[in-house]
Amino acid sequence: MKPIFRLYARDISGIVRNWAALITILGLICLPSLYAWFNIKGSWDPYGNTSGLAVAVASNDKGATIRGQALNAGAEIIESLHSNDKIGWVFTDEQQALKGVKHGDYYASIIIPDNFSSRIATVLNDKPIQAEIEYFVNEKINAVSPKIAASGASGIVQQIRSTFIKTANGAIFSLLNEVGVELEKEKPTIENTRNLVFKLEELFPDLQDAVRTASDDAGKAEQIVKKANEALPTAVSLANDGRQLAERVNGLLAESSQAFDRLAPSIKQDLELVNATAKSVADIAAGLKTSGIDPEQAKKALTALSTRLATAIRITSSAASLFGKLADLTGRSGLADARTKLNQISARLDDSRKAADQIVQAIDRGEEPAKELLDKLEEGASKASAVLDDLLGRFDSELKPQILKGLGKAQTAAQNANRLFQQAAADMPGIESLLRHASKGLGFGRDALTQIEKKMPVAKTKIDSLAARIRQLEKEGSLEEVIDLLRNNAQRESAFFAEPVLLKENRLYPIPNYGSAMSPFFSTMSIWVGALLLVSLLSTDPHLRDGDNFRSHHIYFGRFLTFLTASLLQSALITTGDIVLIGAYASDALSFVLFGLLLSFVFMLIVYTLVSVFGNVGKALAIVLLVLQLAASGGTFPIQVALPFFQAIHPFLPFTYAISLMREAVGGILWDVARMDMLALITFAAVALLIGLFLKAPINRLSAGFVRKAKESDLIH
Repeated sequence: MKPIFRLYARDISGIVRNWAALITILGLICLPSLYAWFNIKGSWDPYGNTSGLAVAVASNDKGATIRGQALNAGAEIIESLHSNDKIGWVFTDEQQALKGVKHGDYYASIIIPDNFSSRIATVLNDKPIQAEIEYFVNEKINAVSPKIAASGASGIVQQIRSTFIKTANGAIFSLLNEVGVELEKEKPTIENTRNLVFKLEELFPDLQDAVRTASDDAGKAEQIVKKANEALPTAVSLANDGRQLAERVNGLLAESSQAFDRLAPSIKQDLELVNATAKSVADIAAGLKTSGIDPEQAKKALTALSTRLATAIRITSSAASLFGKLADLTGRSGLADARTKLNQISARLDDSRKAADQIVQAIDRGEEPAKELLDKLEEGASKASAVLDDLLGRFDSELKPQILKGLGKAQTAAQNANRLFQQAAADMPGIESLLRHASKGLGFGRDALTQIEKKMPVAKTKIDSLAARIRQLEKEGSLEEVIDLLRNNAQRESAFFAEPVLLKENRLYPIPNYGSAMSPFFSTMSIWVGALLLVSLLSTDPHLRDGDNFRSHHIYFGRFLTFLTASLLQSALITTGDIVLIGAYASDALSFVLFGLLLSFVFMLIVYTLVSVFGNVGKALAIVLLVLQLAASGGTFPIQVALPFFQAIHPFLPFTYAISLMREAVGGILWDVARMDMLALITFAAVALLIGLFLKAPINRLSAGFVRKAKESDLIH
């Protein structure tokens, strides 16, 4: 040990006594920190300044007319963008917009064509045509700006979709509401007619008995006939009223069936939107299970997921309610099964939403999301997607026909009621005539009563048939159920479908700015670069003096202590400067500095060993290792989006665990993760140490001739 520390003390003494060496060492200590600070400050908050990102917008929309009302959707979009400051919208004409994109004046342009409103108006036609917005982007200006501009364009399309759903659904619900109001208004008339028919059915046996016993009790028979005659005018009036009502209801139901046929694509589109959301959640949940993901990016993704999941839950709940009402009205098991599955989807998506919110909360607290939460997030979305695939596969072939058939059934019932009341109105004169003759027969005597008695079975058959038809209609569905299905608040329902979910945001492991989130990567890279600078300008082999008797391991450890001292000073300056000088955020500032010192020890040992053992070849190896780690460590983008080669070497690189350890100090330490990272780094250091101890002497002897020959060129030291 003494030779090691003697060599170390001699190096320190040589630096202190030689002002040129001291200045050089101080320069080497300061240079890496400048690299870290400039890069961190340069990327401090790029996504907070997107208002300067110029995107041209031009509208050629000529407008259209829908049911007598003027519509210019393009002008409405332009007006709404005037209050949107998230992107630097520039309002111009189509020619200038396209020219600006080509010449780099604008990053992208959005062109609203002249037939935009007219295509939206085709929703009321038999063959609607989807409206289109043209989007042009110049991808050679910058790698990130096209993604931000595309996000703004997608936001415009989403706004149009929401407004369209609200307007279309509002019209349909208003029509259905009119049908329900009309039925509810005439409900007393319908019920009175029903009760009168049943009353006649109930009294008719008594009437027959009265006719049969008229000879013995003519007075009693006359009273019964009198009651029947008094009731007949009311029955005739109610039958006529019921026939007129049935005709109106039949017409309204026919319009409802056509309206729902136009609504079906919107319902299917809503289910497809929910399915796409579920699959996106499953994909992102799978990506979150891997290590090396930036917490800030994960938090933003999970927050957006929570919004989309809440929207999907409200859509599925509303669709389940609609399918449930149709199932109750029609009695079809297929629609009831669809309601059950939609409720299951809503529950699964709610589980995923809760899991996403809990994961965001964990990130805000500086914790690593629990695997159970990630599994719950992925499982809920995957199961919901599987059920949705089944429903969408059967929507056009099974569900939609059953819905239309159910409405058709209601229309058939109304038509049957119309025929029933027509038949009742046609039969009433005969019944009236029969009762009138019966009344006269009581005065004419037994012979006349006998003739009347012969006609009574025919009248009874007609009344029984009318009552049986009414009972059959009631079995198919009660009047209250039909009214409850059709009555609704049209504005409230349409607003619900336009914005079914409100977002409640919860942040986990909050980091205030992008620069702080990138400080683990830039600081780690600066520490490695600092080690490279040291081995490039300082010699790993001391100049031996007379009387020196240093062995190979004495030289290895003694000179390493000198390099380590400079490297630790580099790391301390980098990490403390990150926090104190440029104001980078760290949840645990002390751990951030201490972890940096650990990285400097490991990195310096690796780089020093490579150069000490392999000479100039070792320097090249250290540079190659730096280049590989920049691409394969997951420091900037998730490693899952890198090429398979970089994903394969990712677990075997020091940067992978170094950046992860520094991120723990910045966002919030989970000690189980931190311990695993430190253990991996110590393993790398142990491997480097073994190489230095056992390979330095033999490799140095083997390469001595090569090194001596290379120095003779006066180009290589």
